[in-house]
Amino acid sequence: MKAVAVYPDSRSVRVIDAPDPQLKGPGCVKLRILEVGVCGTDREISRFEYGQPPAGNDHLIIGHESLGEVVETGPQVSDLKAGDLAVLTVRRPCQQAACVACRAGRQDFCYTGRYTERGIKGRHGYMAEMAADEHQYAVGVPPELRDVAVLTEPLTIAEKAIEEVGRIQQRLPWGLPGRDGRPTYRHKAVVVGAGPVGLLGAMALAVRPFEVHVYSREPADDPRAGIAKAIGAVYHCSREVQMDDLAGDLGNIDLVYEATGAAQVSFDMLAQLGVNAVFILTGVPGENNPIRLDGGGLMRNMVLRNQVLLGSVNAPRKAYDDAVADLVTFMRNWPEAVRGVITDRHPIDDAPDVLTGKGEGIKTVIRPGG
Repeated sequence: MKAVAVYPDSRSVRVIDAPDPQLKGPGCVKLRILEVGVCGTDREISRFEYGQPPAGNDHLIIGHESLGEVVETGPQVSDLKAGDLAVLTVRRPCQQAACVACRAGRQDFCYTGRYTERGIKGRHGYMAEMAADEHQYAVGVPPELRDVAVLTEPLTIAEKAIEEVGRIQQRLPWGLPGRDGRPTYRHKAVVVGAGPVGLLGAMALAVRPFEVHVYSREPADDPRAGIAKAIGAVYHCSREVQMDDLAGDLGNIDLVYEATGAAQVSFDMLAQLGVNAVFILTGVPGENNPIRLDGGGLMRNMVLRNQVLLGSVNAPRKAYDDAVADLVTFMRNWPEAVRGVITDRHPIDDAPDVLTGKGEGIKTVIRPGG
C-alpha cells in the first residue's frame, strides 16, 4: 500500500510502498483510510523537530487525524462492521505497571512519558491507504459526517479541556444549571487564534452556555473571521483591537481558550483573565523562544482572582465520542461553517509537498483512499 513516511536520518519525506496491515487478534479492526488531516504537529515532524519511528524502523508513517471505512473485523468485534465509518484515536498506554493513569485507560494523563502515539511517537500513523488497530481505539462515526469527520481528533482537544473546566468550575455555585435547566450565569469566553483548533473550540463553546469571542490576527474579511461570525461568535482582529481594550469592553473574561502556540501572545492574554476564571493552554511553542513575562503580576492575579491555568494535550476515548456528538450538532446548526474549516484536499502523492510547504488554508486534508 502507499504511505507517507519521514526518514529522520536522511531528513526526507516521501511516499513509500509499505506492508498492508493485518489484523493481529480477534478484537482488531482494519480500515481503508479515507482522509487524514494535516496539522502543525505533522509539519513540525516533517521538519524533523521531533517524531520517533517505531523500534527497529528507520522511518515513521506520519498522520494522526484520521477517517476511515471499516473493511475487516475480528470475530470479537461487535460494535463495528464492514462499511462503517470510524476514526482511530492517537495515544496508546505505556507498559509500566505503576502508571495508574495508563492502567485505568487514561493514557492522556500518563505519568511515565513512555506512551506511544500513532504517527508521532513510536507507532506508525494513518497517512496510508490502510490501517489496523484494536477495536477499543476505533470510534464509530455516523454516515452524515462523512465530509467533516476528519475534524474529530482536533475537536477532542476542546472536548477534553471543556470537561476539565466543568469540573473545576463546580466550585462556583452560579456555574450550575438553574431550575429551568439553564445556567444562572452566562460565561464569557475568548478563543485566541482562528486556526482549526481555535475555530472548533469556538464551536464547542458556542453550543454550551458561553458568549464566545474569537481574537486573532486575520482581518475581518478573512474566511476564518467569517466562520467565527457564522457560528454566532464575535470576531476581533488583534491588529485593530488591543488586548487590554478587549478586556475592558468585555468585562470579566471567564475563560480563555488558547489555540496559537505563541507563548508571548498567550501570557499577554493571561494578564487579561478575569476573576474566578480558567485559562486553557493547548498550543506547544517552539524551544529557545524567549518572552517577556510579568511573573509577579501574573502570580498576584492568579492568587487574588482565584484563577486556574490549565494545560491540555491528547484526549481519552470519551472526548472522541463527545466530539462526534458535537459534530452532529455543529452540522445541524452551521453546516457550511463546519465544512468551511476544511479548505483543501489532496491525493496522497501530493503529501510530501503539502507537509513541507507553507500551508495557507485553514485545514488541509490528504486523501489516501478517499
